[in-house]
Amino acid sequence: MTERPSPPFTVGVEAGPGAVRLRLAGDLDFDTSDLLVERAQACLAADPGPRDLFLDCSGLRLCDSMGVAGLLQIHRGTTSRGVALHLENPPAFLRRILDITGTARLFVLDGAGRRTEQEEGTPPAPSG
Repeated sequence: MTERPSPPFTVGVEAGPGAVRLRLAGDLDFDTSDLLVERAQACLAADPGPRDLFLDCSGLRLCDSMGVAGLLQIHRGTTSRGVALHLENPPAFLRRILDITGTARLFVLDGAGRRTEQEEGTPPAPSG
């Protein structure tokens, strides 16, 4: 049986006033979680730093335990800087993982009625 190669994991970056959106596509797993964490950390280290970091998860096909660990690492980075972390368009499998692990409460999930105590910023306008 021949294995089909999975599509590459990509992280698109869109910066706007006070906010950054990272568009995730592909499999967030052992091989790719470091890339996401590195991109997020670079965005958080910018001067001036964002008030809000949006992760658009609509293009995710999979998220394993290392992917969740990467999201938690990003959460630690945003929390230490007072930045709100938003998960946009999380697929049902990601919502389920976050619910089962008890970590959903750490994120602002769009459409889930969950909000942080921080003021929600305006996301960058979609490009295109």
